[in-house]
Amino acid sequence: MRTFTILIANGPNLGHIGRRQPEIYGSRSITELTDMIRELLGPERVSRIRLDFFQANGEGQLIDRLEEAMRQGVDGIVLNAGAYTHTSLALADCLAWIGIPCVEVHLSNILARTDEPLRRTSLIGRSCAGVIAGFGLHSYALGVCALWQRFMDTAKPTAKE
Repeated sequence: MRTFTILIANGPNLGHIGRRQPEIYGSRSITELTDMIRELLGPERVSRIRLDFFQANGEGQLIDRLEEAMRQGVDGIVLNAGAYTHTSLALADCLAWIGIPCVEVHLSNILARTDEPLRRTSLIGRSCAGVIAGFGLHSYALGVCALWQRFMDTAKPTAKE
């Protein structure tokens, strides 16, 4: 059975998930993610997923890693670009051309961030398969589940086969 590689990529200030502003972003650590995914997908499916974690504060570092993911044949990306979600045309352009299914995720509900209207806008979303926001660390687990479903839907034989 095929194993799927999913890159979990985090942008600036997301190296401190669970410790940084827990009142906004929650208190669960990224180290809990594999267990969350196992609960949602079950151990058999999780055994077919390889998670590759990456975090960078620099925009160029994120773009370099996404381009590397393309060269490596990574199957999917779960991306929390942090503040670059709202400001980076370069990151949006990269996602548009690398051709890897990507789920944009956010710990907080960016649409409910009325205190900062800019945070309700995503420049990268147009290049993503979908967006999941507001569920804390579960946003990542749900992103992995969405990619898994996409992989399974793509693998199903068509009526002609």
